[in-house]
Amino acid sequence: MSTTPSGPTPEPKPGPTPEPAPSLDGRVLFPVADQAAGQVGTRTRFRYRERDGRVWAEYDGGDILRGHLVGTRVGDRLDFRYVQLRADGTTASGHCVSRVEALPDGRLRLHETWRWESGPGSGNSVVEEPPRGTTPTAP
Repeated sequence: MSTTPSGPTPEPKPGPTPEPAPSLDGRVLFPVADQAAGQVGTRTRFRYRERDGRVWAEYDGGDILRGHLVGTRVGDRLDFRYVQLRADGTTASGHCVSRVEALPDGRLRLHETWRWESGPGSGNSVVEEPPRGTTPTAP
């Protein structure tokens, strides 16, 4: 407690800790916008798995023939590294930190901040589950 001229002032009570968003396990997410050529785009599909704070995914589609990511989850924060084989035969790798958001309709959205480790470049992107009742277009 602190004291003011009118007497003791109670310390503010912390609010409830928000529940983390649901697991990514078994969910398929896709970018909401295209990036530059040779990067993931709206035709790329990420198939996530999650267990005991570990997260991994396989992805492909568009300019990406095959990609893998592996990392960790603490609360709603993902921290992972990714590597991919592009359609032009080149490979690329990088690091990403994402925030998991549960949408009002139960879908998940990831707000990503990434940077290449295999070359120059960094950016932000958003990936999310398709709306319920729709099937995302296959790569």
